[in-house]
Amino acid sequence: MEPGSYARKRYAREERESESSDDDNYVPYVPIKQRKKLQSQQVEKRLGRAGILRAEEEEVKSSTNDEEEEDQEGDSLGPKSHLSLLDQHSELKKKAEARKETAREKLLKEEQKILESVAEKKALMGVAELAKGISYQDPIKTGWRPPRRVLAMPFQRHEKLRRKMHILTEGEDLPPPIKTFQEMKFPKAIINGLKKKSILKPTPIQMQGIPAVLCGRDMIGITFTGSGKTLVFILPIIMFSMEQEKRMPFDKGEGPYGLIICPSRELAKQTHDIIMYYCKCLEADGFPALRAALCIGGMSVKDQLEVIRRGVHIMVATPGRLMDMLDKKLINLDVCRYLSMDEADRMIDMGFEEDVRTIFSYFKGQRQTLLFSATMPKKIQNFARSALVKPVTVNVGRAGAASMDVIQEAEYVKQEAKMVYLLECLQKTSPPVLIFAEKKQDVDAIHEYLLLKGVEAVAIHGGKDQEERSRSVEQFRKGEKDVLVATDVASKGLDFPDIQHVINYDMPEDIENYVHRIGRTGRCGKTGIATTFINKTVDESVLLDLKHLLIEAKQKVPAFLATLSSESEKYLDIGGEIGCSYCGGLGHRIADCPKLEAMQTKQAQGIGRRDYLAHNSADW
Repeated sequence: MEPGSYARKRYAREERESESSDDDNYVPYVPIKQRKKLQSQQVEKRLGRAGILRAEEEEVKSSTNDEEEEDQEGDSLGPKSHLSLLDQHSELKKKAEARKETAREKLLKEEQKILESVAEKKALMGVAELAKGISYQDPIKTGWRPPRRVLAMPFQRHEKLRRKMHILTEGEDLPPPIKTFQEMKFPKAIINGLKKKSILKPTPIQMQGIPAVLCGRDMIGITFTGSGKTLVFILPIIMFSMEQEKRMPFDKGEGPYGLIICPSRELAKQTHDIIMYYCKCLEADGFPALRAALCIGGMSVKDQLEVIRRGVHIMVATPGRLMDMLDKKLINLDVCRYLSMDEADRMIDMGFEEDVRTIFSYFKGQRQTLLFSATMPKKIQNFARSALVKPVTVNVGRAGAASMDVIQEAEYVKQEAKMVYLLECLQKTSPPVLIFAEKKQDVDAIHEYLLLKGVEAVAIHGGKDQEERSRSVEQFRKGEKDVLVATDVASKGLDFPDIQHVINYDMPEDIENYVHRIGRTGRCGKTGIATTFINKTVDESVLLDLKHLLIEAKQKVPAFLATLSSESEKYLDIGGEIGCSYCGGLGHRIADCPKLEAMQTKQAQGIGRRDYLAHNSADW
């Protein structure tokens, strides 16, 4: 054998041995389906057919669980493969709404706790009534009844009229609304007197309010300024007093039969003048003479007592002078059966309920109580109901809403430019114009500046004596002066029918005061303009209230207000209550109420209450 052939054979043998060893270690690839089949055969051999069925069930369950987990992951992490984008959006929206409702419910519960914590614990009743446990169950009975024709009309007709006139009512056994003064059974002398004042038909508050008062019902009347609510309590009290005078004439020192309380001297004088106008109309037509007394600060008590000593049917008073005269026993309320409080929320709000309760204590029997205002939050309404017997609530528009007849313009004016810009604003309309300022010194400065510029202007505030204030208002009312500059003493209830323009030199600290101020124009169906100067000195919470008030009244919202926003804005309308349930502001909820915070701070510091009524205790 050749040496090379041996080497070749050995190499071939070694190669075959190595190949056989590789084949022993080699594991062939088995497809997944085949592997699962082999596994299932092995399981079937071990467990039998029953075992494999159980295994299949477990596999189905595990796959279902996997799908559910995938669905849940899809909810939180991404879109579902088997749902359209629209369906996914709807499901996500529902879940978001559910979470939102939970947040709203939580917020409402918190607000309810806050409102309960600040709610008045004592009833708004006289001390004697509370001590003796006296409570009246039925309203006072009167001799007035609606016409048979009106009573015969179906209930649906009355509801239709209320809806048409936007009259919201609460209470038991509501009297029907009446569309004419003739059907309210007023004498011709009263109707002719109304015609002379160009009042031909009742306003919505008068349609429902006057029949309710004539029926003897206690009432809470809420409506925007300039809607004619003064006549709702004046005309019935005149008729009731006339009825008493005809039955048995009032002797010397007797009376009053009816009492009207007003928050400021100017409003009390205006109310007294209106009463005297209609009393003279009746006297000219042959009716007995009715006497009305005006009891306000700044006037001689001796002159007021001369009227009272002759026997007085109706008394119009401010709370301070009234309490003083009651305390000195110069007058009594023994035969008084009719009490009306104009701008009632201002006399009950922020601690003044003690004064009202003291006045209530002087009544010797049941009285018919009427409360009226343009701004009366729920907190005040609920508190006031403790003094009323089965009250009727008549609401024309939201409590605290601005008149829709007023064009509201909010303008950004720097503090140093306000005085100069005032002259430019006066050119917007013809006189008369009313200018409001928060501080007495600002009123004096504006008045002096206008006089220097040749503008016929007069001014009133709590620091001036009553004679000067009365003279200024009278000159302005008669048209002898073109501009009246005033603090908030002129913002509550004063009626200047011809005013086309109200200028707020500064934004009031309270949105309720703003509503009262701008309500001096746009009265009796006429259109007016209200211009308000705003700058960075104004508190943001007040600006938010103003922004939402403008939106509600469908007014133009300036850019510097539109950009304002707060965290609580998304919760402004929840639980059927818009805005704050404490003060009625639209731009915040009760948890963020600046008025409530200020009240709590003052209570904590022991600081005396602020005079909201006239910015001067002398006005009382």
